[in-house]
Amino acid sequence: MSALYEQDRLLHQYLLFHYGTSEEILAGSDLPPLPNAVFQFPVATVGMLRSHFAAPGRVLDLGCAVGRSSFEFSRFTEGSVTGIDFSRRFIEAAEALRRGESLICRRYAEGHWGEDLPIHAGIEGARPDRIQFECGDAMDLRDDLGCFDVVHAANLLCRLPYPERFLQRLGALVVPGGWLVMATPGTWLEEFTAASEQPPGLTLDYLKCRLGADFTLQEVRELPFCIREHRRKFQLSTSQTSVWQRKV
Repeated sequence: MSALYEQDRLLHQYLLFHYGTSEEILAGSDLPPLPNAVFQFPVATVGMLRSHFAAPGRVLDLGCAVGRSSFEFSRFTEGSVTGIDFSRRFIEAAEALRRGESLICRRYAEGHWGEDLPIHAGIEGARPDRIQFECGDAMDLRDDLGCFDVVHAANLLCRLPYPERFLQRLGALVVPGGWLVMATPGTWLEEFTAASEQPPGLTLDYLKCRLGADFTLQEVRELPFCIREHRRKFQLSTSQTSVWQRKV
């Protein structure tokens, strides 16, 4: 898994996924028009949390990839945002954007051929000074992270070799009364998670069982997203997004 997410191609796909406009993502494609919601996924998971309360303190964005959701959280948090991802390439890109730099993203047309696009994180109202990015393993987070008012984990769970290790830590990461956002398409593949480590049934039932002692489920929605591979191939999916509140 580590080598996959260090590749140029994946980095470029995620930069476009997080920061590209619908026009930039669909350029050169003959797809019929798609709803704007499929291009707003990193914004939508944060927005879903905002429907429950206004302004958190400390935020932990796990599996932050190239950082869009961390920037979104910085717009309204009263504290700090810590974005953690296993991929060093993703974190280096997120940090460069946090510093205000522009990055070059390759938008593929077919095969290795494509064109370069400038990517920047000029998000209205974002506070980059509130954000810090670091590499880390969601299954083995550093002991001195502390507790958070919000933990956000989008499209992370079904890419972990040992998801139980991650879930077991969440109760200690979220303060009593705090919030957890868990988004996953439930695409369990043995190349990432051995069959013996995958949920025995539906993912939401698995989460209810593993999180129920510490958290109360508040809401579940299916949030769509679109990732461009090249102009004739797009990943169009939904991520089952659940909001949980830490029991007091």
